[in-house]
Amino acid sequence: MLKMKVKAVGIEQESGVPIVILTDEAEKGVLPLLIGYSEARSISMVLDNVEVSRPLTHDLAISFIEILGGKVKRIEITDLIDDTYYAKIYIEADGKVHEVDARPSDAIALALRLNVDIFADEKVLNTSIKTEMLVDKEMEDFRKFLDEVSPEDFKKYY
Repeated sequence: MLKMKVKAVGIEQESGVPIVILTDEAEKGVLPLLIGYSEARSISMVLDNVEVSRPLTHDLAISFIEILGGKVKRIEITDLIDDTYYAKIYIEADGKVHEVDARPSDAIALALRLNVDIFADEKVLNTSIKTEMLVDKEMEDFRKFLDEVSPEDFKKYY
């Protein structure tokens, strides 16, 4: 497992579908995930430190977990099967760690809200686009984009 962080949320140019970009801590590789609009909005709100007066779906899930005595320990993006990514949320409760199947976007939204670690399995990373696979000029341009992009750049799409 490799520790990841959310670099940006935006719109994939060709399809117009929201995308979340994860990078490893050294920012040598990326894991782009196409996600739904509501999940993109939820993730962007955390990145933008947007406060809401009423709980959103991911906030509600956290409330359920905490009321039942659980604590989210970490999330993992575990697999890629037929162009679909899979994730697990690890919740500790009653002295046991429970694995909950999840969409990566939902798991990421929870992880950001709770400030817990995000991991990706190396087999997922090995089959996904990584910056070191790009030719030099493309890699340089993409790294520059990642360094300069912020969630605010994509606000107009939500």
